[in-house]
Amino acid sequence: MNIPRSLISTDIDFEQEGFQTGSLKVPYSHDRSAYGRILIPIAVLKQGTGPTVLLTGGNHGDEYEGPVALMKLLQRLPTMQIQGRLIVVPGLNFPAFLNASRTSPIDKGNLNRMFPGRRDGSITEMIAHYVDTELFPRADVILDLHAGGASFQHYPTLLAALPQDPAQHDQYLRLVNAFAAPTTMIMNLLGEDRTYGAAAERQGKLFLCGEFGGGGSCDPEGLRIVEDGLARVLRSLGVIDEPAPAPSPTRLIKVEGPEHYLFATRAGVFEPCFKLSEHVQSGQLAGRLFDPHAPWEAPLQLHFTKAGQVVCTRTFATVEHGDCIAVLAAPSQWQ
Repeated sequence: MNIPRSLISTDIDFEQEGFQTGSLKVPYSHDRSAYGRILIPIAVLKQGTGPTVLLTGGNHGDEYEGPVALMKLLQRLPTMQIQGRLIVVPGLNFPAFLNASRTSPIDKGNLNRMFPGRRDGSITEMIAHYVDTELFPRADVILDLHAGGASFQHYPTLLAALPQDPAQHDQYLRLVNAFAAPTTMIMNLLGEDRTYGAAAERQGKLFLCGEFGGGGSCDPEGLRIVEDGLARVLRSLGVIDEPAPAPSPTRLIKVEGPEHYLFATRAGVFEPCFKLSEHVQSGQLAGRLFDPHAPWEAPLQLHFTKAGQVVCTRTFATVEHGDCIAVLAAPSQWQ
């Protein structure tokens, strides 16, 4: 079956040796620019023989540890000696990145919920389609770097899940241990399969992700974890031969389904009774939800359903019915 090529073009020759910078040219015809384009910066370094590693940030436009780490890497890329190919896109959902928002200001698209995308879809769907049909097939190993964004503070953690193919398990765990984040988490997105990671895994790629901060800021410690982890992974793959910080053992935790999520059961103003990284118990008071329209009424008390460590907390005190307020995780082992 012939899959139509993406409408997105690029001035990058992915097979050319050496260092290149350019853009992914997304066609965008609108009222002020009939033949306009959105130019997403991309850089490629290809030398010798070795794996292709795809490094992306800015999947959500209000998450900065990944983009900053990749922009710092780009400063060194022209003089680096490697074996293989690095494809680096610091701001993948570029309209959202420039707008400092989770979703695109053009079509409100959440890139991380639009895979595999559509060739003839909205701007964000077209970006997803290009990644799925042009970038993923070229890559052997993929890292997509996230944070909590404006609405969340996230405990710094690598996100990982064993590939479906058991033959890949040993190599995958070597990458996890090479990244060596203080904590590695097996996430549970409650059945969500439209993500970048789900699409990469459908193509059998070795995929790592991570959450390294939040609040729409760039956390220095989260940034350090990302930079050190990238250096160790590239060295582990044989892409670079330069020294990397020594790894430390990573602690494995797991989000164990919907019981580890805390959702708002009505709109209001939430007073938390917990802190990020705190260990909480089943039945423990999580917080109080006040009704601003009836401030004299007793607040609704919310409780944790299951014990665990708080790995993600909502930044905003105001909530709507259904908003996620917190996510927990518990100690785990690889199965």
